[in-house]
Amino acid sequence: MDTIIETHGLRKRFPGHEALRGIDLQVPAGTVFGLLGHNGAGKTTTVRILATLLRADGGQARVAGHDVASDPLSARRHIGLAGQYAAVDGQLTGRENLVLLGRLTRLSPRDARARAVELLAQFDLTAAADRLAGMYSGGMRRRLDLACCLVHRPSVLFLDEPSAGLDPASRQLLWAEIRAQVDAGTTVLLTTQYLEEADQLADRIAVLAAGEVVAEGTPDQLKRDVGGEWLEVSLATPADLPYAWSVLAPLRPKDRDAAEGRLSVPLSDGMSTVAAAAVALRDAGLEIADFAIRRPSLDDVYFSLTGPTSQGAQL
Repeated sequence: MDTIIETHGLRKRFPGHEALRGIDLQVPAGTVFGLLGHNGAGKTTTVRILATLLRADGGQARVAGHDVASDPLSARRHIGLAGQYAAVDGQLTGRENLVLLGRLTRLSPRDARARAVELLAQFDLTAAADRLAGMYSGGMRRRLDLACCLVHRPSVLFLDEPSAGLDPASRQLLWAEIRAQVDAGTTVLLTTQYLEEADQLADRIAVLAAGEVVAEGTPDQLKRDVGGEWLEVSLATPADLPYAWSVLAPLRPKDRDAAEGRLSVPLSDGMSTVAAAAVALRDAGLEIADFAIRRPSLDDVYFSLTGPTSQGAQL
């Protein structure tokens, strides 16, 4: 199917707090969809409703064609969920965790063992397969947790803050595994506060604020919407900045940094602005240290849309 996750007017209220105020989402199959937002924006509440762990107070939600409220059992057959904390049994080995999950999902003993071997290799855990999971590093536990979610080969994978607390190397390994799952056809809905993570992984992003979707699009679309590209000029001699500013005055320079000898020019006319700036600076005899086109980052998008970080609890 083209759309594998969809919500319409999804609402949820907790005592004294309206967590979701009419969430509309459509997630294409075989993609990574990112949910961004401050603590309390509604990310985890949305995931819990979609994963059939929490009932909405209003609206509708469907996963893999099944209504999560009226037919949760059918929806669950298509769902894998990794919460904010790795949910593995530290008193069992990595292999035993996977075999146990296989048996709980009604695999035969033989098939459960075979699936465990397959996943241990896939997540680079074979050497640690027979060590207690409680002895694993944080990154290894997180990979084992993700492997456990995939035992029954779900078509939809919910990842709630999957790389929280991981070091950069472990985060990169986890990202590689997520990409591999998507390449194999799995759809991933990802909540994260790591903007780099969303930028690296997500095909589309919805930004939540106070229980509402305030923006949605591809990372590139969101960056374009928050502000256009600009030309950043760094001078070899910072003291030349006032002169360079006057030379580029017809192009309406926007920002400057006197200490760094750097100024910015909005690309109102695209490459024509770049050419005009280059000619003006050359004719003025100014020596340029760097001359580059810049674009807004996802950080710029996020803070432009959500404002200062809220202090609410994660919901």
